[in-house]
Amino acid sequence: MSGHSKWATTKRQKAVTDAKRGAIFTKLSNIITIAAREKGGDPDTNFSLRMAIDKARTANMPKDNIERAIKRGTGELAGAAIEELVYEGLGPAKSQFIVKCLTDNKNRAAANIRHLFAKHGGAFGSVMWNFGSKGVIRIAKDELTNNKLSAEEFELELIDAGAQDILKEEEGVTIYTKIEDLQKVKKFLEEKNIKTESAEIEYIAKEDLALSGEDKERVEKFIEELEDNEDAADYYHNINNI
Repeated sequence: MSGHSKWATTKRQKAVTDAKRGAIFTKLSNIITIAAREKGGDPDTNFSLRMAIDKARTANMPKDNIERAIKRGTGELAGAAIEELVYEGLGPAKSQFIVKCLTDNKNRAAANIRHLFAKHGGAFGSVMWNFGSKGVIRIAKDELTNNKLSAEEFELELIDAGAQDILKEEEGVTIYTKIEDLQKVKKFLEEKNIKTESAEIEYIAKEDLALSGEDKERVEKFIEELEDNEDAADYYHNINNI
């Protein structure tokens, strides 16, 4: 399964420079605002909000920023209406991308994302056929080591809790679930005091693409610009070695 760059994304968010921190915090604020608007401002009863807050904390987002984003979602603070938009297309080297935007200006977001695709030799187009939605949870290798978890026993417990697939990677373990089982598996990990690097619903490619050399570098540059764009809240692709 693809989506391995999410490990790299988390690392970049933790070590981000001050110049780029504003863009990341804007994205995270919008994710929190949308979650609070849809199902309320209490993370104990709103699982989507709890996941969004966890993601913000992983990126070292200040508590005040998180609280303001929640209040914007619940209507306690004024702010521009945030819309969720999804774009799909072919990136560099015929790679496939789905880009999720959270924005207060859909015309600007559409123009900017279209421009990014074109700038890197791609274009909007239908690729959704190659993706399916799954719950995805990532646990860093250090967290597994610190908790002294037996790999075999832990995997059996995860399967019992609802894990569909468990992928061991250099950075740690990625757990795939059905969308409806994501909350249950996340709760199981919380009860074991296991910290997750991320836990969210993602688009996962059914058929992967391996790239090398100049093609790989072109895609990495495209991803870097997506991450710098304030409207692009998240992205998913079919490349298995980035």
